[in-house]
Amino acid sequence: MEDIRLQKYLAECGIASRRKAEELILQGKVKVNGNKITELGVKVNPIKDIVEYNGKKVKIETETVYILLNKPIGYVTTAKDQFNRDSVLDLVKNNKRLVPVGRLDMYTSGALILTNDGDFVYKVTHPKHEIEKTYTITIIGIVTKEEVEQLRKGVKIEDYITKPAKVKILKTDEEKNQSRLEITIHEGKNRQVRKMCEAINHKVLALHRSKIGNITVKDLPLGKWRYLTDKEIKDLK
Repeated sequence: MEDIRLQKYLAECGIASRRKAEELILQGKVKVNGNKITELGVKVNPIKDIVEYNGKKVKIETETVYILLNKPIGYVTTAKDQFNRDSVLDLVKNNKRLVPVGRLDMYTSGALILTNDGDFVYKVTHPKHEIEKTYTITIIGIVTKEEVEQLRKGVKIEDYITKPAKVKILKTDEEKNQSRLEITIHEGKNRQVRKMCEAINHKVLALHRSKIGNITVKDLPLGKWRYLTDKEIKDLK
């Protein structure tokens, strides 16, 4: 078996995405044959070399797993949490080392994929692959057509302007002073949809990711999960 870059090896072991694996290497959390690695560019032989992460040997999983979870509110998408909050990994009973594909914040529900395939994580989360994520959002206030057009064209958030988005008004309730929108984006900035709504001066009351690509959680109860079909995996790749 030919030598491969250490970050690619870690990704294929299901430790993290390639980009995250690079950070782990630079942080000195990875050893190769007992030697701590703190720079990029190192290659390893999956058969001959012993790779450790946080003191434990890691190896490429022979079986890849792809799971769709309908995440409830109140769960974090990290394996370990400094505040000991419930993790999405507590909801999925599987003996593989799984990592979430992207993130949903604690107060957002909906579609979340978990896998032990690092290359898959990279392909689904990297903006250049333009995999769409669809959200339904309940906001305070009656949204205007002008505000919807702003979201469609892109709004300024901190130091960047969002890429064009697909936006639909699903419902407005003047009595409750609320609106419900559907927003589809292919970027993955931190808390992006919440910040987009704040940029047009509307606070988010509820946020739910209904779809990743064409994969929906419509028929999957909150807190439940299922394996992705071969077709769904192929479509995302």
